[in-house]
Amino acid sequence: MRIIVSSPPAGSPDIVARLLADRLALRWGRAVVVENRPGAGGNLGAGEVAAAEPDGNTLLSAQPAPFTTNVLLYRKRGFDPAALEPVIVMTTLPNVLVVRQDFPAGSVAGLIAYARANPGRLNYGSQGIGTTPHLTSELFASRTGTTLTHVPYRGTAQAVNDLVAGHLDLLFMQVDAVREHAAAGKIKMLAVATPERLPAFRDVPTMAEAGVADFRSDTWNAIAAPPRTPRPVIATINAAVNDVLRMPDIVQQLGRFGMRPAGGSPADMAAFVAEETRRWGEVIRAANISSN
Repeated sequence: MRIIVSSPPAGSPDIVARLLADRLALRWGRAVVVENRPGAGGNLGAGEVAAAEPDGNTLLSAQPAPFTTNVLLYRKRGFDPAALEPVIVMTTLPNVLVVRQDFPAGSVAGLIAYARANPGRLNYGSQGIGTTPHLTSELFASRTGTTLTHVPYRGTAQAVNDLVAGHLDLLFMQVDAVREHAAAGKIKMLAVATPERLPAFRDVPTMAEAGVADFRSDTWNAIAAPPRTPRPVIATINAAVNDVLRMPDIVQQLGRFGMRPAGGSPADMAAFVAEETRRWGEVIRAANISSN
């Protein structure tokens, strides 16, 4: 069996895929190999899986974009996201708002005031056009009446490193990618984009507490199968992954990366993807975002 990861190594879809692969191989007594196919916002890996035999031997581990927003961003994808068979949402990761260490504001209110006084002069990074950090930043700009400049990167590490180096002003990023830098004082964490505060950062307010109401952003990782994969095959994979995600040591390992196990049924994933597509589609249309 192959699990194709549609993003670079060491990202959250890669980490959780490799944890699952080890346990699934033991459970099934067969090799489960993880292969990375980054590129085109996740479309390369997703396209490869979409064209694979629907026998359960090739699966996709991906971030949200190939499932949700890429259909609105890329005219040429080589596959139909709606044709991929949902299997399971593996994990979720809360997103946080961080700024460079020497940024002249230490709160969300201060950031908003500074951005309004300097329209277009503040820049933010992301892993590319249409990624969750990009769309979250655009949502923030629209909700706060600010103008920010987007700097797209090819991956998470490059964007975070440039923030630490002071080349970027701010990032909305999954907490696992920035938590150590924040704890070391190399960057400042201003808020979490979740309804509740995070246990590891109890002193960091939520966006609502910081004055930006109804603002939620998290990222997630899911598994899908090629179109027309038989339902019994999908059910078998879904049950196995749910079992692995409930293992205490897996929960602990995921927690070290800031990830929370999700799980559920293929129908749960289908409904979740539909809602995420609707929610972020509104942001894309409002900001007139396109990769073409």
